[in-house]
Amino acid sequence: MTLIKTSILTAISTIIKIFSGFVINKVVAIYIGPSGLAMIGQLQSFLNIIKIFANGATIQGVIKYTAEYKNRREDKIKLFSSSFAITILSSIVISIILFIFNQEFSELIFKTDGYKMVFNILSFTISLFALNTLLLSILNGEQEIKKYILINIISSIFSLFFTTLLVVKFHLMGALYALVLNQSVIFFITLIFVVKSSWFKIRYFTKGFDSKTTTKLGKYALMALTSALTIPISEIIIRNYIGSTIGWDSAGYWQGIKYISDMYLLVITTSLSVYYLPKLSEIEDRDELRREIFSGYKIIMPIVIIMAFGIYIFRDFIIEIAFSGKFVAMSELFLWQLIGDVFKIASWLLAYLMLAKAMTKIFIISEILFVTIWTVVAILGVKYYGIVGITYAFALNYFLYLIFMFLYFRKRI
Repeated sequence: MTLIKTSILTAISTIIKIFSGFVINKVVAIYIGPSGLAMIGQLQSFLNIIKIFANGATIQGVIKYTAEYKNRREDKIKLFSSSFAITILSSIVISIILFIFNQEFSELIFKTDGYKMVFNILSFTISLFALNTLLLSILNGEQEIKKYILINIISSIFSLFFTTLLVVKFHLMGALYALVLNQSVIFFITLIFVVKSSWFKIRYFTKGFDSKTTTKLGKYALMALTSALTIPISEIIIRNYIGSTIGWDSAGYWQGIKYISDMYLLVITTSLSVYYLPKLSEIEDRDELRREIFSGYKIIMPIVIIMAFGIYIFRDFIIEIAFSGKFVAMSELFLWQLIGDVFKIASWLLAYLMLAKAMTKIFIISEILFVTIWTVVAILGVKYYGIVGITYAFALNYFLYLIFMFLYFRKRI
């Protein structure tokens, strides 16, 4: 399947997800407000960390090697079996930790012990989270795009009704419960879809660890753990700084603009992960690799720029539709956030090579370096310019990251 066809299919899925997200955000804005949205952002950042650990940080490796071993049955069996064993073991360990230290996690993330039950529930559902992520990653690597996207569509629709119901009924606590329950329910839907796939045989997943395969996945584990211990933690630090210095409503405005960026870029980022990563993993010839990357720039960047411009023009309307009058102050955050989004996608088109080619060392160095720059500059931006300063920092950081990626890969491709 081509990048254009993949983008069209993911666009359909994204439209449904955006609609679902808009409705959920509207409900959250009405029933919880900006400060509540910031609290939801805290839990989302924590979940991004914990889900990576629950899969043994192997998901990007599973996508890459599933694509690479497309016609190598024995290697795929070793991959599926090893990744399944890693996921089961890791998720059980994480489950125990969440249950034992529920009070500590509540105080760390929310500055109060009043949300212990959220972490207790998560401890019982995290294994289903992890297994769902594993199956979706294999679907991705197998390039069963239609199934993958259909599952995402069903997930969005389910999330819409489930989250809305819990938010209306239980307000903030309901939103937090929805976050820790959603994907565990979707696991059973994913399972229904994958059991009919040619690659899904129970015996393929029950042969235990293969040392060589586990070592290969370990390279991706290092990269994934680096991301898990940098980006979400930096977001928690920044959000806490905003909340403690200029207020949790301001932290909610930042969470709101982040949400808008994530939603409109979803068609791009999904296409990159569904098509681009497996495709780059398959390509061995240098000239073909260069053509694929240039093709990505010619197709993707005009779309990103047009979408960013449209979002900026209609920003006030978007705030009114997606949130509420309480979020009007968010309007000043759009310009530099959207400029940063353009730099972000331009840099990611090159950065995906690090994942596709298992370039562990440079990935870890660049990730730590630019997340550190982002955290420091974001805090300084907020200190000297208020909440809009965080968007200055966002744009600057991704501009520097783009330059770094260009200089690093210039001679290699």
